[in-house]
Amino acid sequence: MTGAEAAQVVLRLDRITKRFDALTANDAVSLDLRRGEVVALLGENGAGKTTLMNILFGQYTADEGRVEVMGRDLPPGNSRAALQAGVGMVHQHFTLADNMTVLENVTLGTEPLWRWRSDQSVARARLADLVRDFRLTVDPDARVGSLTVGERQRVEILKALYREARILILDEPTAVLTPQETVDLFATLRKAVAMGLSIMFISHKLHEVMDISDRIVVLRHGRVVAEMATADTDRHALAAAMVGSEISAPRVAPGNPGAALLRLSDVSTPDRGNAPGLKRVMLALRAGQITGLAGVSGNGQAALADLIGGLCVPESGRLDLDGQTRDRWSPRVAVEHGIARIPEDRHKTGTIADFTLTENAVLESYHKPPMSRNGWMNWGQAEAETQAIIRGYDVRCPGPDTRIRLLSGGNMQKLILGRVLEAAPRIILANQPVRGLDIGAVNYVHEQLLKARDRGAAVLLISEDLDEIMALSDVIHVMSQGRLSPEFARGSMTPTDLGVWMAGHGFDEGLAHAS
Repeated sequence: MTGAEAAQVVLRLDRITKRFDALTANDAVSLDLRRGEVVALLGENGAGKTTLMNILFGQYTADEGRVEVMGRDLPPGNSRAALQAGVGMVHQHFTLADNMTVLENVTLGTEPLWRWRSDQSVARARLADLVRDFRLTVDPDARVGSLTVGERQRVEILKALYREARILILDEPTAVLTPQETVDLFATLRKAVAMGLSIMFISHKLHEVMDISDRIVVLRHGRVVAEMATADTDRHALAAAMVGSEISAPRVAPGNPGAALLRLSDVSTPDRGNAPGLKRVMLALRAGQITGLAGVSGNGQAALADLIGGLCVPESGRLDLDGQTRDRWSPRVAVEHGIARIPEDRHKTGTIADFTLTENAVLESYHKPPMSRNGWMNWGQAEAETQAIIRGYDVRCPGPDTRIRLLSGGNMQKLILGRVLEAAPRIILANQPVRGLDIGAVNYVHEQLLKARDRGAAVLLISEDLDEIMALSDVIHVMSQGRLSPEFARGSMTPTDLGVWMAGHGFDEGLAHAS
């Protein structure tokens, strides 16, 4: 690449402003992107990052300002024009057809509707070239619905590359990836950048931003507040720029564990497709204690979360709640006995997209006083409690009547957290509770989980982030292929020690440890 090519500006956003009623999501934002460069867009949840990229991709129309691609103005609100100009976008929540093959998804929309038959051989050969060149291994004939999350993301990137994207927007690309999948993704991105692709990288993970980007632009409340070369900054300075002040992780004092509120004794559940069920699991969730569950995604954590939330029942073994065996077990029974869920998937199981914030905030309490009496909803009470969650958990939104699908993923998560924690539950199932949250929000959530523990709640923290598990947990278990490790006291295991168990090497035949 010549010096002139390296300096070529391929994208320019000029004073972009976007308002949603009284909320100004973007306020005169200007930035540029050069050929073969990775620019990270950083900011708190609701800072305006995704809105800005949706304007670039033509899914929103700016109220003011203009977008320039390759020196030409881009027609506003026109995704087809953005694609034709060489702009590709990989959304945080994938836009793929599960019932179609990889090849069909990649080629969808690239051929004229009036063509009698698709030339699959040409498309297949071109896709094979992209798979080889960018090391994005995936079976072209596999149904997308059968793929892992990491494989689906490869399909999204292949879609953009197949359309000859010269600018690639990645919105929280690692939010649902395992650490190894993230390493593989970054290797692909570096190869693409070396070939001249330009990337806008949106993330909350500061270490990833430092690892992959050349420059960083920080948004706060819809405005650009900082711009710097990655080599000239560090994670601490970036965190302060994001929130406007110094931030620090909460201090974690030892817990004061009490009686076991929920106990699993020798519990097994059926496998579900390729996902393992539980294999003779022994687990106790104690009052005043955070129990951390570490493990690589897909090793039985979902089965354990579903069981505790009432979505499935033991195939064998016993589930005891407050010392009594529960033969009847369902989500309603779990809720009635003070079990609250922060689900892994906020879209599928955490919220209802077309419900308002108020309707989503009362999903698990609408049937109880004072929210309802004699079958009649008290909507005034519901809205007042939702307003309290919006204020207390800094949910960036126009108001409680907003459809929740219009919020960023991080702000959806904040509403769910408020719904759960404000109910003062006895047992909290926190499954990936800070996924997609900025560093300030992460610290706030951790503080709230610690406060819940200290007032006597039993907390099960399921996370793929080993640092989070080790920082918060009073005791730690590891799950591998549906098996649960013995209980490890806080500070007794190193990351390497836990990694041995995560790989399955610590399990012996017949190993069973009661907590």
